[in-house]
Amino acid sequence: MSALPFDIAAASVLGREHARAGRNNQDALCVRASEHGLVAVVADGCGSQACSELGAQLGVRGLVRAALARLAAGESVDAPDFLPALRQDVLLLLARLREDLGREAVKDFLFTVVGAVMTPASTLVFSAGDGVWALNGEVRSLGPFPGNAPPYLAYALVGGDDVPLIQQALLPTEDVHALLLGTDGVVDLEQLATTRMPEREECVGPLSRLWTEDRYFANPDALRRRLALLNRESVRADFATQCVVRTPGLLPDDTTLVVLRRRMGRA
Repeated sequence: MSALPFDIAAASVLGREHARAGRNNQDALCVRASEHGLVAVVADGCGSQACSELGAQLGVRGLVRAALARLAAGESVDAPDFLPALRQDVLLLLARLREDLGREAVKDFLFTVVGAVMTPASTLVFSAGDGVWALNGEVRSLGPFPGNAPPYLAYALVGGDDVPLIQQALLPTEDVHALLLGTDGVVDLEQLATTRMPEREECVGPLSRLWTEDRYFANPDALRRRLALLNRESVRADFATQCVVRTPGLLPDDTTLVVLRRRMGRA
């Protein structure tokens, strides 16, 4: 496993509106490490497709596996052809699947990407489409795009736009103290900072809590439980009006994130 001195918290929650419509969580995440480095990717499947969670799951796994293979082959993340080659790896995977599943399956391969490749020397943050990433406390949103239609890598498989993997940051890993990768649902989470949590007096709080509070790294399920709590429907009896009052969950869209934090006392 990677000797990189980072603790990891990762979780995903089904969005309120997808739950109401009886749809699956169309986000995906994958985090893997080797002796060569660590790769983390989140993806959001195109909401208008029936099985877009399939493309998102295939996408994150394909990107992570391909990136680790390139690191094992001695490639450097700061090489100018690293991201173009990584993109081509994923497109070849999807093209092979299209041959087995049929051309129409490409519609389910539409997904956005936010990811990072970390080695002992360098950290690369990249994206295709919308989402959120935060580095050392500075939060950056990607999108929104016109018509709520972000660019998708798989457009290239149907003769559409040539969508690249875009470098968002490249810096020495020793300068990385906290890194968050999120789908666009994290935009809603960030805007809830002063909103009261369901059935509690406390507010949701800023995104920074996710990399400053130890509990999310001490318990591997703590982040998932936090997101689930935020999206739990609150039901209470209003005796004055003799009605049942339902308060919906706070996150309308599927919300997925990976948080990496440098271990204390480690360079």
